[in-house]
Amino acid sequence: MRVLSINARKAVYDQESDNPFFLLLTINHADLAEPLYFINNRENITVGSTEYTAYPFQIDLPSDKEDEISRVKLIIDNVDRQIVQTIRALTTAPTASLEILFYDMSTQTGTVEAGPFNFTMRAADYDALVVEGDLSYENILDEPFPADVFTPDGFPGLY
Repeated sequence: MRVLSINARKAVYDQESDNPFFLLLTINHADLAEPLYFINNRENITVGSTEYTAYPFQIDLPSDKEDEISRVKLIIDNVDRQIVQTIRALTTAPTASLEILFYDMSTQTGTVEAGPFNFTMRAADYDALVVEGDLSYENILDEPFPADVFTPDGFPGLY
């Protein structure tokens, strides 16, 4: 169960509302001077001390299969070559963080209602129109179980 702020709940329950919900995207990597901040809006918005750049993107939510790791498809319009150049320059997988922002138009303030949902961008493909990335959670299905080996050196109290 997710707890929403009072203003966000009011906007959800109202038949019509001027207050939108936005998706915030942060792409980060050790090789980047600073993270890339995007918002799926037509104008930039500052949340806290961070300015999110208006950029058209969407996400496709994963299927709900219990025997596979959920993957989110990130689709970014390739209107600016900055993202393609950034992806080409990276040698390892970047991280992506998604948050849902409720924006109160009357006060011009935003509240993060859900997230951050942290992913690793496992694969990226691009063409002249879009950049697509496969985002996935940490792969816990390939982790050894149990995580430790019970030996006399590691667990002397068992022997």
